[in-house]
Amino acid sequence: MQLVILFLEFFKTGLFAVGGGLATLPFLYALADKYPWLQSQQIPDMIAVSESTPGPMGVNMATYAGFHCDGVLGSIVATVGLVTPSIIVIIIVYQFLERFRTSRVVENIFYGLRPVVVGLIGSAGFGVIVLALFAQDVSPVDWTAFVRWKECILFVLVLAVSRKWKKVHPIALILAGAVAGILFQMG
Repeated sequence: MQLVILFLEFFKTGLFAVGGGLATLPFLYALADKYPWLQSQQIPDMIAVSESTPGPMGVNMATYAGFHCDGVLGSIVATVGLVTPSIIVIIIVYQFLERFRTSRVVENIFYGLRPVVVGLIGSAGFGVIVLALFAQDVSPVDWTAFVRWKECILFVLVLAVSRKWKKVHPIALILAGAVAGILFQMG
């Protein structure tokens, strides 16, 4: 029964997470609230693993969550659940490609969907920032204990480097983050 639930939850995520891998984050947070096999504190780790491994982020996160739920079989079920709606939609869209391409209704739908998707991604991104940069078990009154200073400095550095020098490859930043993580834990 757990595998059926896993498939259906990721099918729903794949059906409604318009906008790519980051758009799956609100759905993952909802799953973390609903089921014991996924914790919201795991989501930043899922993002880190998903961003640093080959393949689409959403698929990688489904695989990661499915593995935590029920091992290799769970990862397969979650991944198949996530991609099945896309396959179905692609087949349907292909059948009606010419009508969709020139449809004013479809253009209007996407005009409305874009800001909604950006809002969902922004909200999920904000949640990840809070989980990654701020301690969850400390009173917000004590800022010295509340803020994870090393992580904040690393965040600001990567943000600045990626904005100022756009040619710096993300792999270099990911590797620098991995090295920083090792150094942070050693000292």
